[in-house]
Amino acid sequence: MLHLAKKGLIAGLLAASMTTVAYAKTELTMYYPVSVGGPLTKVVDSMIDEFEQKNPDIDVTAIYAGNYNDARIKALAALQSGQPAQLSVMFSIDVHELMGLDAIIPFDDVVSTEEDKKWLNSFYPALMENGKVGGKTYGVPFQRSTIVMYYNKDLFKKAGLDPEKAPQTWDELVSMGKKLTKDGQWGAMIPSTGYPYWMFGALTKQNGEVLMNQAGNETYFDKEGVVEALDYWKSLGSQHKIMPQGTIEWGTLRQNFLEQKTAIMWHSTGNLTAVKKNATFDFGVAMLPKKKEFGSPTGGGNFYLFKKSSAEERKASLKLVKFMTSPEQAAKWSISTGYMGVSPASYQTPELKQYVADFPPAAVARDQLDYATAEFSTHQSGRVRKLLDDAIQSVLTGQQTAKEALGAAQKQASSILKRYKK
Repeated sequence: MLHLAKKGLIAGLLAASMTTVAYAKTELTMYYPVSVGGPLTKVVDSMIDEFEQKNPDIDVTAIYAGNYNDARIKALAALQSGQPAQLSVMFSIDVHELMGLDAIIPFDDVVSTEEDKKWLNSFYPALMENGKVGGKTYGVPFQRSTIVMYYNKDLFKKAGLDPEKAPQTWDELVSMGKKLTKDGQWGAMIPSTGYPYWMFGALTKQNGEVLMNQAGNETYFDKEGVVEALDYWKSLGSQHKIMPQGTIEWGTLRQNFLEQKTAIMWHSTGNLTAVKKNATFDFGVAMLPKKKEFGSPTGGGNFYLFKKSSAEERKASLKLVKFMTSPEQAAKWSISTGYMGVSPASYQTPELKQYVADFPPAAVARDQLDYATAEFSTHQSGRVRKLLDDAIQSVLTGQQTAKEALGAAQKQASSILKRYKK
């Protein structure tokens, strides 16, 4: 009887132990923005499912939070409410604000092995510019893009233009745009709502200028080349009449392109898969045209690790980020969405290599990284960005000259940022 009792006790202890193991999962909450068209939630869900199958000791809950601003607001609200998330994909340009709130930690504090360090150095350098501050990496690229030029090859043919040759210079954009503009059809459209500062960052880079310094405490809105870039943007509508005057909606531009209301659009490479699936015409994708040089800011979202997390949660979060940015997953992500693969190794996977061979437009955003610059990001980013957005829109709508609007915005930005200068 004692022997049986002993057996029962051992069995009970084993069962209790197994129950403990079953419930000893590390639970992660990840906020995720969905701000560009396409079935992104399904793609992310499938990646998380695959991760959980390979890591049964980790449970991941993805909270889809609208656009980038919504994701940041909701994630920070969760942190303050005592129900924190462990990680999030947020704007790459949020880095200074998140650091100022002491909300995030650098990945350098979590990586430990040589393999981890090798992974942290495996991304395209241009995509790391917005994530690195003071020599440490706070953001790891995931949902990343550049602005590319989509153009309708069928409309090019009808206008007597070479359908394999998109405009490569500002002057060519104007001359080709005039041939492409007719009743009910514009030559080109550049969106000026949603993210006007982003489009403007492309134009200024093409004219040899950047909008801010790496430390995020200086802006250069009133430099001559920056003013020239805004004058050029306005002239496309007011003088050359290849584009509607006033503002052009970010959210409806892709549909305008698909409905052939514009022959050319500047938009995120994140729209590539949706355009590929829905276009009823032959289209091309090209790098943005140059004045002094080619150029586009990078864009999109980075992974961030929140400070309010345990050592075990940080370890699990790192494992998830490493998985989702691995060459194989980055390739799957790029093919499914149109966003770029974030590392050179992702383009060496058989899947993405074949996809690019079959569909060359998928390589344009990657190739443009050679001419890319960081997306506009400063301390007090929301306030400073609004100053720039408002200045751009006031010029495009004819309320102010570029010199007046950008000069005033520069004065206000300098006043806001002076406290961040050491």
